[in-house]
Amino acid sequence: MITAAIVLFNNDLEVLKKTVNSFLNTSIKKKLYLIDNSNSNKLEVFFKSPEIEYLFVGKNIGFGAAHNLVLNKISSNFHLILNPDIVFSPGVISSLIAALHENPNVAFVTPKVQYPSIKLQYICRKHPTLFGLLNRKLKISKVHFFNREYRYRDLQKPFYPDFIHGCFMLFKTTDLLNLKGFDERFFLYMEDADICRRIDEIGKKKLYYPKVEIIHHHEQGSSRSIKLFIIHASSAIKYFLKWGFN
Repeated sequence: MITAAIVLFNNDLEVLKKTVNSFLNTSIKKKLYLIDNSNSNKLEVFFKSPEIEYLFVGKNIGFGAAHNLVLNKISSNFHLILNPDIVFSPGVISSLIAALHENPNVAFVTPKVQYPSIKLQYICRKHPTLFGLLNRKLKISKVHFFNREYRYRDLQKPFYPDFIHGCFMLFKTTDLLNLKGFDERFFLYMEDADICRRIDEIGKKKLYYPKVEIIHHHEQGSSRSIKLFIIHASSAIKYFLKWGFN
């Protein structure tokens, strides 16, 4: 049994339909939670299915807090934290579940992630540092930037990164529940980096498994929106105050 959750906020309907169908096409027994942070529940009518439960929040409570709303509902073996702009083939989840079975010390697994152009997204990173985040924006050192993203590794082979971007995180449900989900102090951004730190604290790992791949329509909103940039900066400050600057 697998469950999945997608947090919605004024999403592109056509892209979202592809994401939902990607999950529903999985052959395993499943249930999908759509948690809608939008001001209107207009998306509900498009997703009527016995395998879907739609939860209308009515306001934007943030990414982590919205995902946490279903923690008391899930009784699955595996739970997928899924972005609303992901497309993947039916066999991906079965392959990732097999990888989790082979790795008892892993809390969650993520596949190779590609743009629609099939260009690789570098979702594996070292734990964030203040200089590392500044370097991403200011491009001070290309070598440092590449090192923080493991670009000098063979990224066609599975390994255990410090931090994996949270667009597709297939958790062992017991581990996610033990972690009590996301830290709700992070409204948006850095909640995935934070949960990776907390996974380290319970003695578990994160697995990057590039033997299967997904497509992510990644928009990099904070690079183009002043409002999202401010939210990102605020989350980064909270992260470093919690975990330190190095």
